Amino acid sequence: HSMREIMYSFVEDKQEFSRYPIKAGRRSLSRSISQSSTDSYSSAASYTDSSDDETSPREKTQVNSRGSTDFCVKNIKQAEFGRREIEIAEQDMSALISLRKRAQSEKPLAGAKIVGCTHITAQTAVLIETLVALGAQCRWTACNIYSTQNEVAAALSDSGVAVFAWKGESEDDFWWCIDQCVNTEGWQPNMILDDGGDLTHWMYKKYPNVFKKIRGIVEESVTGVHRLYQLSKAGKLCVPAMNVNDSVTKQKFDNLYCCRESILDGLKRTTDVMFGGKQVVVCGYGEVGKGCCAALKALGAIVYVTEIDPICALQACMDGFRVVKLNEVIRQVDVIITCTGNKNVVTRDQLDRMKNGSIVCNMGHSNTEIDVASLRTTELTWERVRSQVDHIIWPDGKRVILLAEGRLLNLSCSTVPTFVLSITATTQALALIELYNAPEGRYKQDVYLLPKKMDEYVASLHLTTFDAHLTELTDDQAKYLGLNKNGPFKPNYYR
Repeated sequence: HSMREIMYSFVEDKQEFSRYPIKAGRRSLSRSISQSSTDSYSSAASYTDSSDDETSPREKTQVNSRGSTDFCVKNIKQAEFGRREIEIAEQDMSALISLRKRAQSEKPLAGAKIVGCTHITAQTAVLIETLVALGAQCRWTACNIYSTQNEVAAALSDSGVAVFAWKGESEDDFWWCIDQCVNTEGWQPNMILDDGGDLTHWMYKKYPNVFKKIRGIVEESVTGVHRLYQLSKAGKLCVPAMNVNDSVTKQKFDNLYCCRESILDGLKRTTDVMFGGKQVVVCGYGEVGKGCCAALKALGAIVYVTEIDPICALQACMDGFRVVKLNEVIRQVDVIITCTGNKNVVTRDQLDRMKNGSIVCNMGHSNTEIDVASLRTTELTWERVRSQVDHIIWPDGKRVILLAEGRLLNLSCSTVPTFVLSITATTQALALIELYNAPEGRYKQDVYLLPKKMDEYVASLHLTTFDAHLTELTDDQAKYLGLNKNGPFKPNYYR
């Protein structure tokens, strides 16, 4: 038989082939192929930074399509490509979009001048554009030197948001970008959206008079919240702040499910490691640690956990993990993942004792968990293997693989699932609206948690995606439980 005859007989056997209008499908396929092959930015360009242009964005003058130069990104010409990335993200962030549609007419953020410091990805872009649609003016910078998607930063800058960020900033660039957002003539920010507390810290230290006029801070990371509580304790926090990190819709979703889905992605893309039978130690069994352990266990890894908190340690034991001290397993493990938000969780002494070929990475917010500074010495050789992957070679030839220089693995080396970020972003938007519109005196100079009612509202907005139908209490049932039919359904102390 010729190949064609075999194909014909195959099609006759499988009647389904002819049910679909093949023509239209084919045409659009060929169009999309030719489109992408002529497109100068392949999708790979999105997450790699091997562009030929090595000039620092600070030394280039770029103009957006509105004629403005008030931004600093890698390449404004990538805006159209970034716009497509944002459109893809919007598909999976329907709750945020529906909040945008509901509140667009009343503009609850009219007059708000928000300065933001977060990861700049397609997902945060959907949040930023929602804030703009609700009436806010925004200036934005990155909270991590590796997590910016250059084309998304370009798309935002092109649409009129002043963005100062690019992937692979130096430490000096990082603070310069924050400064550009805050210190600009004729623009007094009145709200802060922060991830990690660096922007808040910079304004508090360098521009105390600007800081005093802020109406509210919304902070979304464990690290940043910790810094706010320290300021508050010292009586130095002169602005009300909303701790979004500890709201249920952030912690139980972003920290847990997001890491459960992105930990393997980050490790696979950088090292192509096989997890079955590998010995992995996860430092910290908070929400992030729980997510990482669940994913690793599912692929057949042998997982150890280190913990300081007896309650978290007991949870790890109940979930079937051995709780150990790092020193007990350091010589035998293949992978170390830190998820504590602390510093010096993995020391130089421990790195010295790791076996050849082992992998070290961090899933916590800051880059202090692995003592990377101690590895920058003359007797160790650093070899850059690919973007975000370094081999560190000891004098005897032993290699340890360090990912993202100890910074956030999932945002530096892969992407994070869009849907989960919709939940966090909706929570952040509501927190900003609440603080900005609060009558004088409702919030003192302190750190607040989002009311449970608001958490429940965010969750309910996301249920339509799954076509989930909530049961309603009868009057009799509501009375029996002592609840309002419309919530909140749990007390504020419920964990």
